[in-house]
Amino acid sequence: MTRLPGPVHLRQVRTGNLQALLVAILDGPASRAELAQRTGLTKATVASLVEPLLRQRILAEDPVVNAGRGRPSRPLRFSDAAPVAIGVEINVRHLAVTVQRLDGSTAAERRVEIDNRRRGIDELIDSVAGLVSATLTESGREPLGIGLAVPGIVHGDTVVHAPNVPALTGSRIGERLAAALGMPMVMVDNEANLAALAHLWPQRLAGDDFVYVSGDVGIGAGIVLGGSLFRGGSGFAGELGHVIIERGGRPCTCGSYGCVEQYAGLHAILAAAGARGLGALHDALRQGDTRSRSAVNCAGSALGTALASLINVCDVGTVVLGGGYATLFDDLAPGVRAELGSGVLAAVRRPVTLTVSPFGRTAVARGAAALITRRCCLAPELLSATVPSADGRSTTG
Repeated sequence: MTRLPGPVHLRQVRTGNLQALLVAILDGPASRAELAQRTGLTKATVASLVEPLLRQRILAEDPVVNAGRGRPSRPLRFSDAAPVAIGVEINVRHLAVTVQRLDGSTAAERRVEIDNRRRGIDELIDSVAGLVSATLTESGREPLGIGLAVPGIVHGDTVVHAPNVPALTGSRIGERLAAALGMPMVMVDNEANLAALAHLWPQRLAGDDFVYVSGDVGIGAGIVLGGSLFRGGSGFAGELGHVIIERGGRPCTCGSYGCVEQYAGLHAILAAAGARGLGALHDALRQGDTRSRSAVNCAGSALGTALASLINVCDVGTVVLGGGYATLFDDLAPGVRAELGSGVLAAVRRPVTLTVSPFGRTAVARGAAALITRRCCLAPELLSATVPSADGRSTTG
């Protein structure tokens, strides 16, 4: 085991300084002097932190920029040659993998449309492992780790409940995927939580308090309070799809009745519209089909009703719609806004902002990758331990 030189408190200070530097670079390329201003560190401290990162090819220098006065500067940024994070999404009807650089840019991505509702756990793992391997090979980069998003409730390292992909329920799929790929660890979380994380890291795109809502067969919500994901005491927070909006209503896969996903989930919308898929639904809406319009309007009202209850409890000011809802946003939004306007008690003083995710249907996989990049930037010793220097020497410490 490598021993870090120096007293423990000095190592802690250096780790904190390194963390501040990496987070500052997420705001964009900057010279050493500019990074000193962003972080409040001295120029000498910044220089001492930067040099090992350059040798490890975690950072790179851009060409000299002459801003007029003073010495020319060379902006620093995350290197394109640095190791990458892998984000994986297992959804009801597709698998997706994205390879993300430390700055959140995409090195490679793949998506396969496939119905996972009746597949066994071994078959799922084989498919995911093959897709990860192919996408990573395409990127040509070394992996920092894997984040995995699943459509269910995760507690610790176990998928507790995944009603729409039953094979996941009770599984430790992270452990099994890690073994299949020969990697030390796969971090697992709920899909909506990770989609919300994509809007927090590496940049905060929706403020410090918001709800991200993803629409597919089910409906999930990632709740962000004070800039942090709210998971609840057992990790069950955010199950918006199973908020009951009609007592004794339609039966749900969870065993209850009247859950909002039976009225506003994509399968419910498509069934009500008589459309075979989202593409067909879009075509029908553009052609003015009254049945499709009615289906989307009813879904918007149902979703808005559930969201109004959630916001009355959490008091957040922004709702971000993603997943399938992102593609239906313009048609879905009026019904949602109407219910939020009438059902949210604080709406008179502070109207709720309803917006669409800039990531569309890629938010979940991006958030899964963000689990890894965030972990490495906030615990930079992990990043340094993963990457040897360009000359083969250890730079730790």
